Amino acid sequence: MTPSTDKPVVLIACPALADANNGNWQTASRWSRQLQPDFHTRLIASGDGWRGESGDVLIALHARRSASSVEAFTSAHPARPCIVVLTGTDLYRDIHDDASAQDSLRHATHLVVLQEQGLAALPVALREKARVIFQSAPRRQPAPAPQRVLHVISVGHLRAEKDPLTLLRAAAHLADRRDVRIDLIGDGLDATLADAAQRTKQASPSFRWLGARPHAETRQRIQRAHLLVNSSRMEGGAHVILEAVQSGTAVLASRIDGNVGMLGGAYEGYFEVGDDAGLAGLIERARDEAPFLARLRALGEKRSALFTPATEQRRLLELISSALRDAASQNHR
Repeated sequence: MTPSTDKPVVLIACPALADANNGNWQTASRWSRQLQPDFHTRLIASGDGWRGESGDVLIALHARRSASSVEAFTSAHPARPCIVVLTGTDLYRDIHDDASAQDSLRHATHLVVLQEQGLAALPVALREKARVIFQSAPRRQPAPAPQRVLHVISVGHLRAEKDPLTLLRAAAHLADRRDVRIDLIGDGLDATLADAAQRTKQASPSFRWLGARPHAETRQRIQRAHLLVNSSRMEGGAHVILEAVQSGTAVLASRIDGNVGMLGGAYEGYFEVGDDAGLAGLIERARDEAPFLARLRALGEKRSALFTPATEQRRLLELISSALRDAASQNHR
């Protein structure tokens, strides 16, 4: 059915749709819902490329993987807004050496980064057309303070950028701690990493690899955990971090720009990339020092206003509305 013309149509191009169950899909689905009071929305798989679907605005998630959609849409409609949303692999790898990602930056009328350190990763000449939109999640009640066991969770499909090996080595350090339980949720996309997770599961009674889980179940597990670990080597703005913050779950995170841009420079729960001993030490500290765990929760709470659905929706609506106004102004010159 062709949508009525009373509201502009926003196309959202995503590298993978619902069956992927990944962060890009969660963002695309949520933004589609948030825009619908004011706009018609349509989700398209950017891997197939834009194929002439009618739209007044294109939002493309991922500069490299949505490059064909960006190029096709802007070629067909050079006067219409094209908004490119930059992921971690975009910001911290692809825009520096991948021609298709660089083309997306040039074609875009607007750029979006998902955490406040992202602007600094962009070429200076492009920062004026970029803005920060933090992703969001509803608030949930935190888990009670740990009694006998500290529940730790890490969420992310097993691939090199997420660096699950650091978590696995930390779990090995903690194999004798019966008062710590570590759960890893994520599909074994990399066979070598999957084998390593399986070996750790067999060798460490406190560690469980749960494989892929539906988003709703994963969110519940984050809510019930005392501590979330993000050990990534690059992130555009990890959705699991804000879900933890919005659940009152403390976070331990690798000290990378994408994580610092979410939690702030004053956060106390960072460890260096690849530092499994440092991560294990922080987990033990969270178990053994109740004030430390409480302080991490409090520091996360100070950032929580950034991650509310109302804030995300307001910034997204402002972006689309201003982009359409800019386009209309250019067309009438």
